[in-house]
Amino acid sequence: MKNEKEIISFFEKSGALQHGHFILSSGKRSKMYFQCSKLFVNPNDGLTVCEELKNKILKKIETKIDCIVSPALGGVLVGYQLAQTLGCDFIFYERSENEFELRRGFDLKKGSNILFVEDVITTGKSTKECLDKINLLEVNLKGIASIVDRTTEEVFENFDIISLLKLDIPIFEPENLPKELANIPAIKPGSRKF
Repeated sequence: MKNEKEIISFFEKSGALQHGHFILSSGKRSKMYFQCSKLFVNPNDGLTVCEELKNKILKKIETKIDCIVSPALGGVLVGYQLAQTLGCDFIFYERSENEFELRRGFDLKKGSNILFVEDVITTGKSTKECLDKINLLEVNLKGIASIVDRTTEEVFENFDIISLLKLDIPIFEPENLPKELANIPAIKPGSRKF
C-alpha cells in the first residue's frame, strides 16, 4: 500500500470501509463507516496495516515506546498488533459504568513512554476520555495514532494524529441530513451504546 487510493481499495476489499447511512458513536451520521476490525480477520492483512502504520509512527516519534494504550473495543486489535511490531507492551482501557478505566490488573509504569492507539478517530471523544485518565498518571504520552483519521479539525492540543489514512468525510447532525442519507435507513455498526 503506497498511496491513499491503494489503501482505500484494500479497505473496501476487506470490508473495513463500508458505504451507506451510519450512526457514529458520537450520535452523528456519516455516509461512510470504517469497521477496522475487518482488517484483522486475515492476520496477514492486520500485520500489513500495522507495519505501514508503524513506519509512519517511527518517522514522527524517535523515542522508544514502552507501552501502547488503546480503548476497548475498537483499538484493541490494532493496539495489540502494533505493539507486537514495535516490540513494546500493550494494555487497554475499557468501559465500566460508562467510564473508561484500566482493569484486569493493568497499570502504567511511572515514567514510561506511552503511545495511544485507536482504530478510527472521528470526533476524538473516546480518545479524550482515555487521555484524561492517562494525564493523571506519571507517564510520558509521546503520541496519538490511528489507522484512520477522520477528524475535520484539530482535536488534541499537543498532538497531531499519526495515521495510515487521513480522510475528510463529512459528518452530519441527525436533524440536518442531506437528502441522500435521509432516504436510507440508518444503522449503528459500532460497539458503543448511546
